[in-house]
Amino acid sequence: MQLTYKFRLRDRHAAELNRQSRAVNFVWNYCNETQQKAARCGRKWLSWQDLQKLTAGAGRLLDLNGHTIQKVCQQYDRSRSAKRKPWLRWRSRKSLGWVPFNTDSVSFDGKTFKFRGIRYETMHLRDMPAGVKIAAGSFNQDAKGRWYINCPVEVATADHAPPTSVGIDLGLKHLATLSDANKIEQPRFYRQSEAALATAQRARKSKRVRNIHAKIANRRKDFMHKASTALAKEYGLIVIGDVSPSKIARTRMAKSVLDAGWADFKRQLSYKAIMHGGSALEARERNTSGDCSSCGARSGPRGLKDLRIREWDCGECGTMHDRDVNAAQNILARGLASLVEGARP
Repeated sequence: MQLTYKFRLRDRHAAELNRQSRAVNFVWNYCNETQQKAARCGRKWLSWQDLQKLTAGAGRLLDLNGHTIQKVCQQYDRSRSAKRKPWLRWRSRKSLGWVPFNTDSVSFDGKTFKFRGIRYETMHLRDMPAGVKIAAGSFNQDAKGRWYINCPVEVATADHAPPTSVGIDLGLKHLATLSDANKIEQPRFYRQSEAALATAQRARKSKRVRNIHAKIANRRKDFMHKASTALAKEYGLIVIGDVSPSKIARTRMAKSVLDAGWADFKRQLSYKAIMHGGSALEARERNTSGDCSSCGARSGPRGLKDLRIREWDCGECGTMHDRDVNAAQNILARGLASLVEGARP
C-alpha cells in the first residue's frame, strides 16, 4: 500500500521554499484569472490541459520545476470542479506555502532529500529506505511558518492479523468505546488551551494564537496516531460507526466534535488496519444505543432527549447496559453481518 511520510525540514531551507511558494501562488492566480475571464465571456470552463498549455515555458521565467506548474494546474482544476465554482479564491502572502512535485522529482539517499539540485535536511528522520521511489507529493508550510516534505511511498503490509474483532462507538466524553468494554479517554486538547487562546485573542496577539492552534493540532495528531496504531495491532477486524462529523459539527456540539477529531481517527484506523494485515469497515450506527445487544429489543434510550441516560435495563430480557458499550457491540454485530460468511473484506 502507499503511505505518506511527513518530515519537518530545517529552517535554513525556508527562504528557497518561500520563493518557490510565491511562484506557485503566481501560477495559481494566473489560472484563476484566466478561468475568470473565460467564465465571464461565456466560454467553456478550462481544463487542466488547457491551463498547462497556457503556462508552458513559465518554469524558466519563475525558476520552478515544470512538473510543479503542471501539478498546480491539475490541483486548480480539481478544486474548482469539486467546489463547482467558476473560479476560486486568490492565493496571497497570507496563504500557507505549498510546492507540489511529481513522481521521481525528489530522491532520497538515506539522509537528505534532493529536489531541483538542492539537498534538503530534516529535523528528525524516521525509517525510510534509501533509493525508495517517491511518488507525487509536496512541500507544505504550517501556521508557524515551518516547512515539511510529504513523500508518498509504497510500503509492505503484514501477512496476517490477530484473529480478533472489535466494534467502536465514537463519543465526546470518551473518544472511543470498544465492544469489549474498554474505553479511550478524550484528551480535549482544545478545551485545555481554550483559556490561553482566549487571552491571546483578546490581546490581539495573532502570532501567539497561531502557535497555540498549531500546538493543539500537533498534540491531537500525536495522540490519534498512538491510539489508532495500538488498536490496529491488537484487532484484526475493526468495525466503526458511520457517524458523520461534518453533520454534527453544524449543531450546538460543534466545538466538542471538532476537538474530538473523529474524521482523522477514522482515516488513520482505515489505513493502519491494512498495514498490520487486518481490515476496517463502517457499519450503520442508527439505533445502536437503544437496541439491546443481547436480545435485539428496541427498549433503550432514543434521540437527543435521552442523551443523558448512560445506563439502562432492557425491558425484554432484563440485561443492564452501558449505553456506549452496548452501541459498540451492536456496531460490531452489524459489521460482522455485512460480511460474507467466513470471508474478510
